[in-house]
Amino acid sequence: MRPWRDVRLTSRPESKPPISPIDGNPATNSIAVSLPAPSSATVTNTALKNELGPDLLQPSKTLFTLGPGDAIEIEIIGNPTSRALTVVGLDGKIYYSLLPGLDVWGLTLEQTRESLEKELTKFISQAQVSLNLHTVGSKHVWVLGRLNKPGIYPLTGSMTLLESVGLAGGTAKSVAQANSQEMADLRHSFVVRQGQFLPVDFQKLLRKGDMSQNIYLEPDDFVYVPSALVNEVYVLGAVRTPRSINYTEGMSLVTVIANGDGPSRLDWLANSDNGPFTKDAYLSHVAIVRGSLAEPQLIVVDAGAVFKGRASDVRLEPGDIIYVPNSPYTTFKRYFNIIVNSFVTTVAANEGLRAAGLNATVGVSIPVNTPTTAIPAAVTPTH
Repeated sequence: MRPWRDVRLTSRPESKPPISPIDGNPATNSIAVSLPAPSSATVTNTALKNELGPDLLQPSKTLFTLGPGDAIEIEIIGNPTSRALTVVGLDGKIYYSLLPGLDVWGLTLEQTRESLEKELTKFISQAQVSLNLHTVGSKHVWVLGRLNKPGIYPLTGSMTLLESVGLAGGTAKSVAQANSQEMADLRHSFVVRQGQFLPVDFQKLLRKGDMSQNIYLEPDDFVYVPSALVNEVYVLGAVRTPRSINYTEGMSLVTVIANGDGPSRLDWLANSDNGPFTKDAYLSHVAIVRGSLAEPQLIVVDAGAVFKGRASDVRLEPGDIIYVPNSPYTTFKRYFNIIVNSFVTTVAANEGLRAAGLNATVGVSIPVNTPTTAIPAAVTPTH
């Protein structure tokens, strides 16, 4: 799967409005062949496009396998009194009839049936077993954020992203007398799979009905829909305190970086102290990710030149993600993937802790203001 086109810095980026400097001077919307050198004072601005792999739009061909928490119904054919409901234990074993613990963790239903029959023949001649999955307790998807019923849902078979949002009651709305206001920020909604961001365009899927964005979910996928009522900017990367900051009108790159890390005057620039940055911060390629995560605008700023007064400060917008790298990068695609994966995994970690009832945060805390529950199910999956 290639979630992003490889946009090298030797290619011409799409035209975007110039970035607004706070002193009112025209900003540089560079289409140069490389990122700004440490001594330059340019702003490089480009757009990236969403590209979902076709495999994401197909249901998994992997058969369902048992794990701890799954409940199965077992019966020896011809003996109705032998019917029993057993749950796979934390050790991955089931206990049935005269059998000692039988390890079924990772086995398909058919493999489990064959294993049961093999072991039962030690006590019963030509034993034949009927086996059905009663409830799923080992495989879940996380569907959290500004939804009507956010929670942790069992993955009972093939499930699409749209179906998961439906299970969670759809996106939340604030109903006024005249109209209803969308409370979900679809531009910054995302799906994380195995620690990697999947560039689904929630606006296209939920507002325009674009089924090319309706991916199939897999176990432990994390779906998150943030609140549209929260106006913040986020500072990540090689900084001493990764954090979210409430957005205020006129906020700029310098004020955000300096906020909470010392005096407003950046006297640390003339000293050996690194100020708000870690020792290895690479200020020539500070990035701002703006707009939809599915089709973002990536702005690369020579922040060192800005801080020293050789270039105009950059005005920020609500939802901007500021990322300070610890080394230079050569392609927009790779740089964006690093930034967005850092952002979404931090958010996912925080929301996962909240869903588990733990009062803790990792890095940047993103408020949701919505209760989260785990949703039980008793549905036989497709396998």
